[in-house]
This record gives sequence, C-alpha cells and structure tokens, in this order.
Amino acid sequence: MMEMIKLYLDRIKRGLICLSQIKDESGKGYFRILLDYYNLHRRIQIGFYEYFKFEFEKQPEKFRSTFLSSKNKRKFLVVLNPRKYYIIARNKYLAHLVLEGAEIAMPELICYYNPKSKTENDRIGYDYKSILRILKEKNIDKCFIKTTETSQGEGVMLIKSIDYKDNSCQLNSFNGEVFELAQILKNEPLIFESVIEQTAQFNKFNFSSVNTIRFMTTLLPSGEAKVVATFLKIGRNGACVDNAGNGGNIDAAVDIETGEIHSALQFNGWRKSSTVKNHPDTGTLIAGVKIENWNEIRNRVLQFQQAIPFLKAIGWDIAITNQGPVVIEINDFWDETGQLFIGQGWKQEIENCYNEWINHTK
Repeated sequence: MMEMIKLYLDRIKRGLICLSQIKDESGKGYFRILLDYYNLHRRIQIGFYEYFKFEFEKQPEKFRSTFLSSKNKRKFLVVLNPRKYYIIARNKYLAHLVLEGAEIAMPELICYYNPKSKTENDRIGYDYKSILRILKEKNIDKCFIKTTETSQGEGVMLIKSIDYKDNSCQLNSFNGEVFELAQILKNEPLIFESVIEQTAQFNKFNFSSVNTIRFMTTLLPSGEAKVVATFLKIGRNGACVDNAGNGGNIDAAVDIETGEIHSALQFNGWRKSSTVKNHPDTGTLIAGVKIENWNEIRNRVLQFQQAIPFLKAIGWDIAITNQGPVVIEINDFWDETGQLFIGQGWKQEIENCYNEWINHTK
C-alpha cells in the first residue's frame, strides 16, 4: 500500500515539474495549459507526460489531431499484434528464425548462446567451449553481439576484431575496449550476428553506425500492405547504434513516395531537439537528399510485411546495403517518438487497419 502511495505521489511531483517547465518555456499560464491538455486528452486520449514530451502546447493542429497516443496504441495492437505473437518480435533469436523462414533478408546469425539450453550444434552453444568452437570454425573476425530481449540499441556490442589465442579469445570493441569472450558469456542469452556493410550513401551519413530507416507498415485483410510512415535514424560519430536519444542522434522524416529526406533534427532528449541540415559530426548534407533506389527498397519492405501476416502493424528497422534492404530488427510495440520526427501522427492509418480487421472477423 505504501509503495502505491509513493508511486502516486511521485507521479504528481513529476507532473508539477513538467507543468512548471511548460509554463516557463511557453509563457502560457497554468490554467490555459491544463485546459488545453484536458481538451486534447478527451480528443486523442493522451497522458500529461505525452503532452509534455511532444511539446503539444506549440504543435500545429495537423500534429495534434493525428497523434496516436500510447493508450490508443495499446487498444489497436490488441487486435493487430495479438499477445500470443509478441515473442516473435521481442526475442531476437526467434525473430531470426521466423524471418529467415520467410526469406526476409537479415544479418547472418552466426550463433545463439543460451547457458540453459545445453544444446550444441553449428549455430547454438551453451558455454565458452561451444561458442568458441563455432566462432573458430566459421572464421569470424568481427561481429555484433546482442542481448536477445532488449531494444533501442541497448545490449549491443560491435566487435571490430577477434584475436584467437591458445588459452583465450580476445574481443576488440569498436570503441577500443577489450574483452575476453568468457567475460560476456554470463547468464543472459546472446546472439552473434554478422556485421552489415551499408551503402556508400548511408556510410557517408555516419560511418561508425549502421544507419537505418524505420518503416511503419500495416497489413489489411485483403493482403495489401501499406507504408504508414518512414523516417531515418543516423548515429553520431563514435556510436555504433543509431537510436534516438543515444548521444544526440539525428532523425529525419522521409517522404514515402519519393524517398526525399526532410525535417532533420538532432534529438537530445525530450523538449531538447534542434533542427539541422547537415550531420553535426560528418558535415554530410541530410536535408533534401533522396535515398537511392527508394522504390525498390519500399516495395521490398512491403513484401516483408506480407510475409509475416500474424503481425499486422510492424516497425521495421531497415539497413540499406548494396544487395538491398536488410532487417536489423522488427518492433511489434513500436514507440510513438517517430511522430515527432515526421511532424504528424499516424493514428488514422493504424485505426483504419484496426477497423478493417474488426469488421473482417465479424
């Protein structure tokens, strides 16, 4: 009981801090802010912290009326991405197996480590000896190592080189850190993946990270797949991941039809974004650039969506290689942040898909 009261009081405290910050930054009075929030809450079901994060007090009507709130998202995804399929998107090892089976391009799965499995073959190991054997037999000299059930770039290590010695295996990280293989093989399951070689265009944006396009897609009962939104995620110099907020990363909207990049911003956290035209580290122009081979990339991602129909609203993190789009990760419970990057919400598109499936099952 006391713990619940503490959580409730903490929420009130955070709300008052947010309210005070909105007042200071906007110059609007408390009553005006709260009235605006109340009206929006009734219209689109947003919470006050969402109002604060997305700076609703200054957003245009187009954004305010189309925003998909967390509450509405949960309602729609109960139908579009049922709970029984969550594990497919949320466990990277299972996602590999499902997407590979559907012939969807992904990085090569070098091996899967799980100390509880006690299984050993050419792709699964459960201890130091079995994983070392797989790495040696496949002559792996670089790889990504990822925890299986994290997202947003957490639990990712880029290994630039591996030194095999008589009594040890040394992993040399992209940032200069050195690990023994035995150090990272703990109780948590891991996957070892091949390193993606992105196109020259994407490498130019920032060479240290795999820069990706987030495709938001939906699948209708007719079998037609649609692209709801697209935005670009670019890492900062020295980072190996591209996720928003990780070191002030760069995000930009991408025109669904043309592939032109626009509305680029440096995301330093909530209410701390600033517009940019060029990458702040590399100087590479971002605004107005068209992504090469856009139509082929978009059409291929639509085929990806059609290939796994049990998830009907997917956020795809797509790397662009000379061989075409490669799936880095799929998200069944994608966050709402991308609406900030593209300058409008995707409520109508997700709701339309939801309604079509509801009517289809009647």
